Amino acid sequence: MTQTERRLFLIKELLHEQPKYQNIAIPVHTQEQKNLLRSLFNIRMPQHISEEFLKVQDEYLKMEIAQKGITDFADLTPVQKDIYIWQGDITTLKSDAIVNAANSQMLGCFCPCHSCIDNAIHTYAGVQLRADCAEMMRKQGQEEPTGKAKITLAYNLPCKYVLHTVGPIIQGKLTKKEEELLASCYLSCLKLAEENDVKSIAFCCISTGEFHFPNKRAAEIAIEAVKAYKKQTQSKIEVIFNVFKQIDYEIYQELLG
Repeated sequence: MTQTERRLFLIKELLHEQPKYQNIAIPVHTQEQKNLLRSLFNIRMPQHISEEFLKVQDEYLKMEIAQKGITDFADLTPVQKDIYIWQGDITTLKSDAIVNAANSQMLGCFCPCHSCIDNAIHTYAGVQLRADCAEMMRKQGQEEPTGKAKITLAYNLPCKYVLHTVGPIIQGKLTKKEEELLASCYLSCLKLAEENDVKSIAFCCISTGEFHFPNKRAAEIAIEAVKAYKKQTQSKIEVIFNVFKQIDYEIYQELLG
């Protein structure tokens, strides 16, 4: 199969799952097809799917990520001992683990083609990730508390694992409790990562997007939490602060030198 043939196969299979969408015309242009496929991934509930679908999906997603360009953590230069800043798409980073800024349902973003990191990670990992998260939450029996962490396989992403954490949502003046909860996100991820023998972990800017945590204060808390953890535990885990927006890159550069 060519990449176009894979994409069309996946679109047709996902449309077939949804009777109300079966009459949708598949676009001719490549980018429009990609947008439709991503939307269908995003809205799909966790449920059984065929091995044939998974095989084609996995081949398709791995090729899409490769075409975007994979960055190997091993090629990065630290800004301080065991600490890195990297600006780019976290779904293309090859490290042991990456961190997903999840919501309390832990099922990924259901908004078609939304720009949040939760959407990107679930899209390019594949439908297996949402299924794993759904099973994890079924066993837990309640929504995920803020400041904790869960770990899953990364499936089609270049990394090995995804750590999912729910950051605080800011709806007014920033409070001490919300700062403590954000720090807890970083500490929980680091502890869980090391329990799973993770040697390198990439943190996104937790809570700064849709959850409205002030960017600079969030970066300060992130760095303080990581350094405190490493000092207290003598951990040698290598930490990448992954930024996407230029404003966050400049903040981390200023804080880390």
